[in-house]
Amino acid sequence: MKPKPHPLLRVARLLTVLALLASPIAAMPSEGDATGLKTVDQDVQTLKKQLIDLNRDLFKLEEELLYPASTQVAVFLSMNVGTFFALDSVTLKVDDKEVANYLYTEREVQALHRGGVQKLYLGNLKAGSHEIVAFFTGKGPHDRDYRRGTTLKVDKTVGAKYVELRITDREASLQPEFVVRQWE
Repeated sequence: MKPKPHPLLRVARLLTVLALLASPIAAMPSEGDATGLKTVDQDVQTLKKQLIDLNRDLFKLEEELLYPASTQVAVFLSMNVGTFFALDSVTLKVDDKEVANYLYTEREVQALHRGGVQKLYLGNLKAGSHEIVAFFTGKGPHDRDYRRGTTLKVDKTVGAKYVELRITDREASLQPEFVVRQWE
């Protein structure tokens, strides 16, 4: 469930829309004035660019307000070759509370195999000890159903905490390996 945006952000977005609606449309040139049309087109393109920039800045502000760096926890998922495991879904729990449950498409799995990293969860945790548990479901060696879990105890301090869930192939045992590590 996504939290509601801060009231100031909603006001800023509303003002942006109102400013665009109140732009000088009455100054439209006559049909025969080609240079006037180019000028209006350039003005519209400039406004579009400014709107996109403003929207990006508002998104960043919203992220900073909702997830301050002092309490922020982000969990990412990555994979390597994936010869021994075909990922179907991941369930993530923080302190016995399910915070993410994701079902993957074939294209998403291929993107992970090519080196992509998915932000699985972004949230807030107070300082102290926390337990992060991830359950991976998919097809393992010999096309068998496979469900494995991994756990990490996190000692949250002031500042952002980044955790990576990594699925790798263990060549020695011909089995997948599920590793959880904290980024420094």
